[in-house]
Amino acid sequence: MQLIAKKREILGKKTKYIRRNKEIPAVIFGKGMESVNISLDYNNFDKTFKQAGETDLIDIVAGDDKFKVLVKDMHMDPVSDKISHVGFYKPDLTIRTEAQVPVEVVGEENNELVKGGEALALQLLQEITVEALPEDIPHSFIVDISNINEVGQGVTISQLDYDREKVTIPDLDPEEMVVRVDEVIIEEEPEEEVVSEEEAIAGVEATEEKEEGEEGEEAMEEKNQG
Repeated sequence: MQLIAKKREILGKKTKYIRRNKEIPAVIFGKGMESVNISLDYNNFDKTFKQAGETDLIDIVAGDDKFKVLVKDMHMDPVSDKISHVGFYKPDLTIRTEAQVPVEVVGEENNELVKGGEALALQLLQEITVEALPEDIPHSFIVDISNINEVGQGVTISQLDYDREKVTIPDLDPEEMVVRVDEVIIEEEPEEEVVSEEEAIAGVEATEEKEEGEEGEEAMEEKNQG
């Protein structure tokens, strides 16, 4: 994936003029290099980011320079909810790095338990931290639950499909669940007690008699005290 960028001199608050031209101000940074300020076409970046995410390397061409980068951070405008600034990290391609790889669950529509309403797919991990060379970072972990046919079963770290010679998952137990098929528990509302008309009348009469008795006792006490 490649993006064409323009090097920019406009910095700070003046970048609002860049955004008005449907461009995004951005910066490329990395160890041992001076930061490079650039601007990108908004629609081109948006389309590329939807494909690459934060795990795929992107080639940025700015004039005579070319950078192989990862999207490191992205700021959103709180009012328009549009991308307002992007930070690209230029990694050393020869050194292993950490990355957050998203988990994508598929096959729910083919799982008999889920289709039948007996169970649901509970995603326990949204992202998994991996270590790999920048060019070997997986785009995502695809977890297929189509063939899970018992409640309580799932997919563990050890069952994920990835190149173990190039990628390691350092911080998680191999038997930790990524996705589990859980039973659907429906909490029943307590049944309201049905009271017949006769019972209701009897209850009202009993209450009235009790109140009358209490009033009589209070009157007797007042008389005795007087």
